[in-house]
Amino acid sequence: MLVLGAVLMIGLLWLASGGTWQKKYDLYLAIEEESVAGLNLNAPVKLNGVDVGKVQEIKLDPVDPARVNLLFALERGTPIKEDTVAVIKAQGLTGIAYVELSGGTRESAPLGATAGSKYPVIRTAPSLGTRLDNMLTSVLAKLDSTSSNINAILGEKNQSSLKSALADIATVARTLAARKDTLDKGIVAAQQTFENTLRTTERLDSAINRIERSAESVEKMGNEVARISASAGKTVNSVGADVERFTAETLPELENLLGELSALSISMRRLIEQTERNPSGLLFGRKQLQEGPGETSTGEKAP
Repeated sequence: MLVLGAVLMIGLLWLASGGTWQKKYDLYLAIEEESVAGLNLNAPVKLNGVDVGKVQEIKLDPVDPARVNLLFALERGTPIKEDTVAVIKAQGLTGIAYVELSGGTRESAPLGATAGSKYPVIRTAPSLGTRLDNMLTSVLAKLDSTSSNINAILGEKNQSSLKSALADIATVARTLAARKDTLDKGIVAAQQTFENTLRTTERLDSAINRIERSAESVEKMGNEVARISASAGKTVNSVGADVERFTAETLPELENLLGELSALSISMRRLIEQTERNPSGLLFGRKQLQEGPGETSTGEKAP
């Protein structure tokens, strides 16, 4: 009996210490900043819907009581990455809370403990209940603000102003009803005016098209004038070069010719004058004048 009792005790201790076939777990920490009501110890922890561990410890943060520290025991080898997120969810209609892990892309690095932290810390996200509560709180705040504005609008002063405005609208409606025929005629006239404006617009479109074609013709004519001007410029430049060459080469010779013609004209005039005075000189030549008293052949006076 003693031997059997000892064997049984050893077996129990062996199983309590983990045993050969018992799974091994790694510890991870998650810090929640919302209420964890409904979440109990040993609540399942799932990764994409697959059970990978359990909640081993739930306690308040000693530094900040608004936060709750959750210690997870996850099966060793579970792919917990740096972008893995923990969210508290409710299971089925019973509302039993559990922790759902999501995220963890292949490119992300495995999550490890940082300096000053005993366990690797998994990021958390607000639960569905918290998100609904925040949304409802926001909606209720907006409804309250809208209600206050409506009450302010429907105050006594505004009610009297609204009644006066409604009375004015009723008066305008009666006036319009009394002048229904005039309004109908005005609507018909406005329709005719619109149709006339439409026809005028069509005519304007045709005129604009003609103006555009005329503008294109003017542009073509301008281009042709520019081309002719360029040709004329070249011609003027050529004529200018010829004039410059004429001025530099021919003009001096012309001046010499004109000088010689002028000298010849003077000689011819002298010849004509002499002929008129002494026609016989053409036949007998010019007679030498006799020297006068006191003159010599050299034209000097005698001493």
